[in-house]
Amino acid sequence: MLKTRIILVAVCALLVLLLFQLPKSVVSNESAMPENTSKAEEGTKAQPHMEAPAALKEKIDEYRTLWAKTAEKEKKAIFADSLASYYADAGIFDSSAWFSEEAASFFNTVESWKKAGNNYYQAYTFALDANKQQKLASKTQEFYNKVLGQSPLDLEVKNNLAMTYLSSNNPMQGILMLREVLAADAKNETALFNLGILSIQSGQFDNAIERLNTLIGLNPQHIQAQLLLGVAYMQSGDKAKAKSQFEKVKDMDKDPSVQATVDSYLKDLK
Repeated sequence: MLKTRIILVAVCALLVLLLFQLPKSVVSNESAMPENTSKAEEGTKAQPHMEAPAALKEKIDEYRTLWAKTAEKEKKAIFADSLASYYADAGIFDSSAWFSEEAASFFNTVESWKKAGNNYYQAYTFALDANKQQKLASKTQEFYNKVLGQSPLDLEVKNNLAMTYLSSNNPMQGILMLREVLAADAKNETALFNLGILSIQSGQFDNAIERLNTLIGLNPQHIQAQLLLGVAYMQSGDKAKAKSQFEKVKDMDKDPSVQATVDSYLKDLK
C-alpha cells in the first residue's frame, strides 16, 4: 500500500492536482490500436472527472473517421497527431500515446519523438498494473532515448525518463540519471523531487531526506516535497519527525483532499 502511494506522489511531479486524489484513476484502454472511439474511452466511464466534453468527443470521432479513410501517409500522420492531442485532452492517455507514435513513425523528428514519449509517460503514470507499467515504461524509454540522442541537454525528458525506472527492478538507474540532471542544474526542483521519490523506492531514506530538504530550502511552498519528506521520515523509522512533518503539511494546505491524505499517513503512525 505504501509503495502504491509513493508511486501516486511521483505522478504529482507532472499532475499537481492529482496528488491528493487517492486512489489514483486508471485508464484501461487497449495497448494496441483501439478499434473504435467508444472502446478507446471504455476505461474512463467510471471516472466522471475524466469525461470528455461533447465537443471534444465530436472532434475525436471526426478525426478518427478522417484518419481511417485517408490513405495518403502525410495526411494520415497529421490526423494521427491531432488525435493524439485530442485524446490527451480527454484524459485517454493510452490512445493518445498510440496515435502520437503513429505520427512520429512518419515525421521522425525530435519534436514528434518527444510528444510520443510524453504521451507514453502520461499513460505510464496512470497505470498501476505492473505488466502494463513495464510495457508503457519501455515505450517511453524508446522515444525519450531517441530525443536524448539528438538533444542530450533536454533535462525535462531526462527527468521523466528517470522516473520510468520507479516501478522497475533497477531504480538506481533512475537515481544516477537524475544525478546527471543535478550536475547540469543543481537547483532543478523536478530532479530533486524525483530523487526523493526514487531514493525512497530504493530504501535510501537518508538520501531522500537530504534531497527533499534541499528542495524545500529552494521552495518552501512545494507541498508535494513537504508531504514526501514526511513519508521519508516515516520509512526511516523517525515517527516523531514524520508526525511533525505531516502536521506541518496540514497547516500549510487546508484543501480537504490534502487533509485526508495527510490524515491517512498520520493514521499509519499510530
